[in-house]
Amino acid sequence: MWKGVSMARKTIDCREFPSENNCTIAIAADTEEELLDSAVTHAVRVHKHEDTPELRSQIRSGIKEGALT
Repeated sequence: MWKGVSMARKTIDCREFPSENNCTIAIAADTEEELLDSAVTHAVRVHKHEDTPELRSQIRSGIKEGALT
């Protein structure tokens, strides 16, 4: 609970995206923007993607609410 409001964590799991190295990283954050920035950083550094609007859109589409499974 944050300032009296219950907020669901935002999560993304790399296992849900195709990758050559079968990445198993999962990331969680309280806000979508924080999560998106972290996931983009991971995609650029680990998977050698370019930080483009298309990449951000693809990552944003994979964001879910709730606990990591």
